[in-house]
Amino acid sequence: MQTKQTTNEGLKRAYTITITAKELSDKIDAEIKRIAPQVQMPGFRPGKVPANLVKKMHGEQIHAQTVNDVIRESVDQLMKDEELRPAMQPSIALSEDYEEGKDAEITVELEVLPAIETPSTDGLKLEKLVVPVADEQIDEAIQNIAGQSKSYKDAAKTKKAADGNQLIIDFVGKLGDEEFEGGKAEDAALVIGSGTFIPGFEEQLVGVKTGDEKTITVTFPKDYQADHLAGKVATFDVTVKAVKVETETKIDDEFAKQLGLDSIDKLKEIMKGQLEQQTAGLTRTQMKRALLDQLAAGHDFDVPATMVDAEFEQIWQQLQQEAAGEESPEEALKQIEDEKDDYRAIAERRVRLGLLLSEIGQANGVEVSAQEMQMLIQQSAQQYREEDRERFVQYVQQDPMAAAQLRAPLYEDKVVDFLFDKADVTEREVTQEELQAAIEVDDEAEVDKAKAAPKKKAAAKKPAAKKAPAKKPAAKKAPAKKAAAEEKPAAKKAPAKKAPAKKAPAKKPAAKPAAAKKAPAKKPAAKKAPAKKAAAKKAD
Repeated sequence: MQTKQTTNEGLKRAYTITITAKELSDKIDAEIKRIAPQVQMPGFRPGKVPANLVKKMHGEQIHAQTVNDVIRESVDQLMKDEELRPAMQPSIALSEDYEEGKDAEITVELEVLPAIETPSTDGLKLEKLVVPVADEQIDEAIQNIAGQSKSYKDAAKTKKAADGNQLIIDFVGKLGDEEFEGGKAEDAALVIGSGTFIPGFEEQLVGVKTGDEKTITVTFPKDYQADHLAGKVATFDVTVKAVKVETETKIDDEFAKQLGLDSIDKLKEIMKGQLEQQTAGLTRTQMKRALLDQLAAGHDFDVPATMVDAEFEQIWQQLQQEAAGEESPEEALKQIEDEKDDYRAIAERRVRLGLLLSEIGQANGVEVSAQEMQMLIQQSAQQYREEDRERFVQYVQQDPMAAAQLRAPLYEDKVVDFLFDKADVTEREVTQEELQAAIEVDDEAEVDKAKAAPKKKAAAKKPAAKKAPAKKPAAKKAPAKKAAAEEKPAAKKAPAKKAPAKKAPAKKPAAKPAAAKKAPAKKPAAKKAPAKKAAAKKAD
């Protein structure tokens, strides 16, 4: 094997590897000799098939496999000999004029990771904005739970039903004079004004009393899920069995016990913890940005264009998806096109920050254990259909780049936590609005930080460090408003051709009576802090 370097410009490298025809021939002969004892052919005893016949039968297949193996081995040897640290998957090509019996010429093109001086972790100072949880917030959250657990009691038989009242009804639906499938129910509970039945159904029951019988006429929506009813006019014979009014839920120990807790104090304790968790993600985002700003301010180095391109592509795809969902997609798309250079600057900043964190992690012995990695793989596999989970696990185990991409967010989390522990952290109490505002200010300043980063010319023929840093995490979701670029530095992408099947669609809900439009979604136990921008999401 002969190797010749053809490019050494900045972070770009290119090589030509020549494998002589004799080397290939010797390897093919060795492979034929290895498999010959396993080949069976009529007229020959097992293991006694002549090598020339084996070559005649399987030569083309053996030749192709041998060439592939030699290419892989030679590229691996090149990486080792030249101490190369590829930024992304190298581009490898066999010369187009190659044929059996000739020397094989292989071209290898790649970008290497820059040699980075390990950032100092001394002298880091951070301010942690803390949002204390007030008793009023806890009470409000519990009131929300109580509001979701509405109970009703029978009203006087003379009570006329109004908005907010619950009816217990029997009904039979008809198209003309014929009952239709799914149009009949007994003891159905309906809260007037809830919008759970098709338009016009609930409104016609305002004013009914217990024992009333009423026929109402409605038109099913044109997009109704049952094709045989969509857009059709139907009548419903309704019998009102009870009119109920809402009862006030008393918040006490008994209420807590209905939720499976010992006392109201225990419920308050749990709610306080939930509220604290809701702002913890925002606090971490704010701290992480301040941390990374300090790191970025003191370090300047070129980053691989291929990594920047990959990161930008993820950002751009997300922006386009979000623009398509706006009221005016064309206008939204035009706006992001006008700011395309800004987003590319953000992508470059992400990559640089990811490389810095990786270098810090390696220099300080931060690791993701085998057990942590196994748990991560199993958790990630749950997003796929059950029949595809094992294939996903095998895919990650067999593809180093896929494993690196999966591992990277956890690795970065651990590096950030390590730096938090090293930093001098002071706390300051703020309101949730102030914390949100601080993050939004960072959002607006994001692109300015990225564009202000000094550009430094790469030194030609600068040898790469032997030690390879861990792969950087891929952004699961790019921000819509130049937000949180430092949250998710760039990563290598796993080859698309090996990607496991997509997540299976959710199971269909159980069938409901035709009159019912949809079941109301359950509300969360407590109100969540509104994430006005992508930056408010949990930081990685």
